[in-house]
This record gives sequence, structure tokens and C-alpha cells, in this order.
Amino acid sequence: MDVQNCKIVAMFNSEESQKLLQIEKSLQKHIIGQPEAVEAISRAIRRARVGIGDPNRPIGSFLFTGPTGVGKTDLAKSLAIEYFGSEEAMIRLDMSEYMERHSVSKFFGSPPGYVDSGKGGQLTEAVRRRPHSVVLFDEIEKAHRDILNVMLQVLDDGRLTDSKGQTVDFKNTIIIMTSNIGSDLIAKEGVLSFEQVEAEVEEELKRNFRLEFLNRFDDVIVFKQLNIPDLKDIVEIMINEVHERLKPKNIELIVTERFREKLIKEGYSPCYGARSLKRAVRRFLVDSLAGKMLNGEFKEDVEWRISEICEI
Repeated sequence: MDVQNCKIVAMFNSEESQKLLQIEKSLQKHIIGQPEAVEAISRAIRRARVGIGDPNRPIGSFLFTGPTGVGKTDLAKSLAIEYFGSEEAMIRLDMSEYMERHSVSKFFGSPPGYVDSGKGGQLTEAVRRRPHSVVLFDEIEKAHRDILNVMLQVLDDGRLTDSKGQTVDFKNTIIIMTSNIGSDLIAKEGVLSFEQVEAEVEEELKRNFRLEFLNRFDDVIVFKQLNIPDLKDIVEIMINEVHERLKPKNIELIVTERFREKLIKEGYSPCYGARSLKRAVRRFLVDSLAGKMLNGEFKEDVEWRISEICEI
């Protein structure tokens, strides 16, 4: 057995290998209702890690499309934590800031002689500082077409040359672009099968992006609308997060089923997904607890059992 094969065998016997094999389960603890997206991401990561992916391209490249609040950004954030070990390993660029042609220079810096020519590009400098990262391009449909031409090079060659002539390596990044294109079509799910919805969304994407661009992605993933069972799971995660923040204060949080149902009722929105639910949790649970703590009803370093007090 040669050295390279020995390395692969050793890798498969390592703790990291088990982590890679179980990455779906790790991501699904945070991402509810999107199993196809989680599986596609996990497959790409395993391909790259064992060395059978294209070594000249990023680890993985994905286009996430779907309504607001269904987990597109949260999946990118969870991936940064699970694969790169930190939420700080996510570089996020809002494409609404790159709508004009001149904004392309912000990506890789202004040429010599231009204003801000000494500064590095927002994309190239971020990746140079953190080459192992998830790079999230939010709402890519808002970007100027010249930006998409730049992205072709990143997706194809795994590198980009900045205004100083320095090459920035993207081979250790995971590229994720999000889009709201097709959100109105996804709302038809239930009337149409999800397979029919996916086909219609793909046609809509082809009307907005060149096929040359779409074909560069490892996967184009259509996110589903969240349903009531999904929201029940999500509200449980949110309540647990509040519970964890209260632990250092020795406050025990008990939430009744009636309270959970009320949160879902107040926070359910087909248009805004889990974002409305987050607002409901913040308003009815977090703000209520904050007020009671400031009023002296709850004291730190004492165990408090909160049940009916939390009812809306």
C-alpha cells in the first residue's frame, strides 16, 4: 500500500471521519424541514475531504433558492460551525451593495490610480485572511451582471486575482449563493407536487441567470416552505437557546404546551417563515423575562421555576 492510500485509510479510521459521516445529523439539529439541502451539502463535503472532488475548485458550490426565513442563511452558518469550527468562519456579502457596475471593483479592489486603490477588495481580502471559510453571497440576483462574470472564475478555477495582481485561493472555501427567485412558485406547494415546483423554479432561474452560470454549481437547491410541524421543532430550538442563556443565572425555564402553541400561532407566516417566529419568541418570551428580571421578580443565582408566568 502506498503512502497516499495509507493516509486515506488513516483518515477513515479517525474521529474526523466519523464526524463527516454524521454531518447530516449535526446540521439537522439546527436546520428544520430541509433534508434535501442538508444531504446535498454533506455529500459535497465528503467528496472534497477524501480527495475525490475536483482539487482546482472550491470544496463545494451551491445556489440556495426559496422564500425568506426557511433556513438558507442558517444552513450556511451551521455549516461554518460544523465544518470549519466557528461561526466566524462565515464570510457574508450582501449583493444589494453590488448592484452598480462600478461596485465590481469593491470585490477585488480598485486599480492603481483610482480612489481607494490601496485598499483590498471586500471579497478577496476576507478570503485571504480566512481561506478556510463558508462564503455567502446573499440575494445574488441583485448583483450586477459583471459580478456574475467574476464568480464564474471563482466557481471554475477556485481562484481570483485582485487589483494588486495577487491571486487569492478559494479552493478551501464553500461557496453558497442565496436567491429569492421562485418564492411565489414555492408557495404553490400543496397544489403542485414539490417535483413540479422544483421544475418551475429551475425554469425561472434560467430566465434570470445564464445557463453557463447555473451549470457551475455543484447543486441548485430549492428550499421548501416551512409547515406547522417544522415550526414546532424550530420553536423548541429557540426555547432551548433561551434556556441555555438563563443557565448561568441559575434560572430554570419551563414552557407549557399552551405557550408553545400560542407562539406558533402568533409567529406563523407563510411569507416570512421562521423570521416571524423569532419575533414572536423575542416579544412574548425574551422581552417578558427581561421585564420581570428588571422588576426584581427574578433574581440571579437563584433557581426559579417558570411555568404559568410565561403564559401569553
